Order: sequence, then structure tokens, then C-alpha cells
Amino acid sequence: MPQGKPEQVPDDGLTTRERRNRPLVIVHTGPGKGKSTAAFGLALRAWNQGWPIGVFQFVKSAKWRIGEERALRVLGDSGEGAPVTWHKMGEGWSWIRRPGTEADHEADAREGWEQIKRDLAAETYRFYVLDEFTYPMKWGWIDVEDVIAVLRDRPGAQHVVITGRDADPRLVGFADLVTEMGKVRHPMDRGQKGQRGIEW
Repeated sequence: MPQGKPEQVPDDGLTTRERRNRPLVIVHTGPGKGKSTAAFGLALRAWNQGWPIGVFQFVKSAKWRIGEERALRVLGDSGEGAPVTWHKMGEGWSWIRRPGTEADHEADAREGWEQIKRDLAAETYRFYVLDEFTYPMKWGWIDVEDVIAVLRDRPGAQHVVITGRDADPRLVGFADLVTEMGKVRHPMDRGQKGQRGIEW
């Protein structure tokens, strides 16, 4: 595709400007590293545009101190750009499900989704990062059709980025932009765990 030129122009009755500024649903999925990293890169662009940002982390531990959170919180509090609000949906759980803890995590995930629905209805943010949100859908905790319906009917100009492996095909079919991160090689393949500055 030539840079900046769409392959086709739909007969949707919109002007070029209206079509260009249509809010997007973006999905970053696949087995490769970088899905959340890319989403937070988009959040930096949103911050620069002055768009209020809501980050909802569904799986990563509330105890983790990740670099993106600190950077975006500092930027949000700087008085420049846009405010940033960070929500963590669980205490210490990871995408590896542990026996005996699922009921609490499911309740946390459902409440997180209910909060997102309230925020979308109120147009609280202009840019949303739903980090690792594919997992609660994959596990059946949150209904994919409900997610699609809410996102389809959201008011205003709210952009939503969803990250995580194994995105449901229905969500992939609905989204405006889908990127699948593939893994060619990873340090963990050679027994090397994550490290500061790269993973957090």
C-alpha cells in the first residue's frame, strides 16, 4: 500500500476527513513479544495529542512496577499532554491460571469490564488500553459478543486497543486494525528470563 493512500475508498457517505478521524478498535495479538509495548507506544501518541488515557491491565500483577506505567503516570501528572488513569484488575495473578484463585480473578475481570462499559458510555477517556484483555474472553469470563456490541455502539471518538494472545476470531473480524505479533526467536527459548529495561 502506498504510504498514506488507502487501497480503496468505500461508498459510505463520509468525507475524507470524517473517515480519517473515525475512532478505531485495534487488536494486538499473536505469540510474539511486543503486543503491550506497541499499545503503550500508541498511548504516548495519544498523550501527545491531549487525549485522556485509561489503561486497564487485566492480567499482569498489580505488584509489578513496569516502566510504561511509571512513564505514563509521570507524563499524565506533568501538566502537559493528557491525564493518564491506570487500573489494575487483580492482585498478583498472571496469564498462567492457578487452581483455587479463578473465582476471584473472574469477578475482578468482570468488574473491570463493567467499569470500562461505564467509562465508554460516559466518554471518560479518548484512548483506552485494555491490556491482556483477550484472556478473560478466552477463558469465558467475559462474553465476546458483549464486548463487540459495546465497542460497536460506543459514543464519541474513543479509540480502544486490546492486547493479548489468542484473540477470538469474532473480535479479530470486528476490529479495524489487527496486528499479529509472530515469534521468530526469544531469549526464553535459551532459558533466559525477562530482564529490567526489556520486559519491565
